[in-house]
Amino acid sequence: MKLMTFMKDGVYRTGVKTEEGVLDLAAAVQGSTSGEPLPTTVREVIAGGDSTREAVEAFIAQLKSDSPEQYRAYLNHEEELTIGPCVTDPEKLICIGLNYRKHAEESNMPIPAYPILFNKFNNTLNGHGSDVPLPRTSSEVDYEAELGIVIGRTAKYVSEEDALDYVYGYCTANDLSARDLQMRTSQWLAGKSCDGFSPIGPYLVSADEVGDPNALAISCTVNGELRQSSNTSDMIFNCKQIISYVSHCMTLKPGDIILTGTPEGVVLGYPPEKRVYLKDGDVVTVSIEKLGAITNRMVSE
Repeated sequence: MKLMTFMKDGVYRTGVKTEEGVLDLAAAVQGSTSGEPLPTTVREVIAGGDSTREAVEAFIAQLKSDSPEQYRAYLNHEEELTIGPCVTDPEKLICIGLNYRKHAEESNMPIPAYPILFNKFNNTLNGHGSDVPLPRTSSEVDYEAELGIVIGRTAKYVSEEDALDYVYGYCTANDLSARDLQMRTSQWLAGKSCDGFSPIGPYLVSADEVGDPNALAISCTVNGELRQSSNTSDMIFNCKQIISYVSHCMTLKPGDIILTGTPEGVVLGYPPEKRVYLKDGDVVTVSIEKLGAITNRMVSE
């Protein structure tokens, strides 16, 4: 199942991407005469696990079969929607630094012995098609194509073998970074937590549709020019290892997001004389196999 959010009447609503369009889940549930209680928010669907996902899928299939006109009434054209981040309110947004071998090499940094953790906040969340404000305090904003893991079950001290059982799904993400702010100190927070610096989505794709998260093509373009092209198999610490490691540091909860690092090809990896950072009007698209593409335009504040 592919979940997404869109703005309507000033609030985010949960959509389910179908072949015919984006189904307004809350409207469909509220308009149903079945009386079956179903979640109507992304967080509720995530927290409900596989059984809830399957119930939503069955409800949509039955609605389409039994009441096709009513089903069509709840559909929206995706291109007409204002799309939000696929998860709007994670408790935690954890990021992994230097997690692709070739990216560590291009950055002239040693291969880490343990996953490098840092965090972002909800102010960084952004949706497909939305503008990203370039902060006045930075002239070195960089793109980072990343795979996002969305946790589906409370996870504490989980083993690597069981780690993927705690995943609800995956999403495409761009871990935008203000390099000059990031590199001022040994702590990266300042350069990572600018407003709108974490576009995620447009879809949250349930794990059953993805399969192995470390076998996905990942890429990034700027104004149509290919900048990053790799595969999640190049991760130093794979998704199982990351989830297990983070769960030994803190409790992960449903809806928490882990951004798993970026491959080579970022601006910072170029020789200093060839670095051209993002500027007003640049359009960045991050694509991941099976998960879709997220596009954002950079705008000066």
